[in-house]
Amino acid sequence: MKGFIRSNQYFSLCGLNCCLCPMNLAGHCSGCGVDNQSCRIAKCSMERASIEYCFQCDSFPCPKYEHINDIDSFITHMNQMSDIERFKRIGLSAYNAEQKEKRRILDFLLSNFNDGRKKTLFSVAVNLLNIDELQSVIQQLEADEDFNDMGLKEKSALVTKYLQDIAERKNITLKLRKK
Repeated sequence: MKGFIRSNQYFSLCGLNCCLCPMNLAGHCSGCGVDNQSCRIAKCSMERASIEYCFQCDSFPCPKYEHINDIDSFITHMNQMSDIERFKRIGLSAYNAEQKEKRRILDFLLSNFNDGRKKTLFSVAVNLLNIDELQSVIQQLEADEDFNDMGLKEKSALVTKYLQDIAERKNITLKLRKK
């Protein structure tokens, strides 16, 4: 949206973790409302100039949030409301520090284990799983004696299995929900 400016590119005003989005990773999105993207929430924010995040509004959650978790865009919306609560509870600095660590883990996964078909899966996993769970996957890989002898496809499959196992225990599906 013309004139809309975001100071925090890690956490959107509506509660999405933008730094973990495949569109952001590929350089196709510079953040909510930038480059004249149409967004009804960004438009609402511009009308309420003193509000940086939706949860700061007296009307939150408003009708714009009805069914917000039903489908996903380029990033999962499943944790959107709980991420907003976490952000409110721990604050901007701590939340952004967590997102930077998650982004570091995501970059590591993509750089070392993406067989060309795992960008979305890794992005969703890093968004939905906590840092300790993600670090445990890396530790499992380091502990596997056969891991260094595997090819990229086998390594990618093993990382995927470890992520899927954690997600299954938490009753989470690691894919985007479309219409």
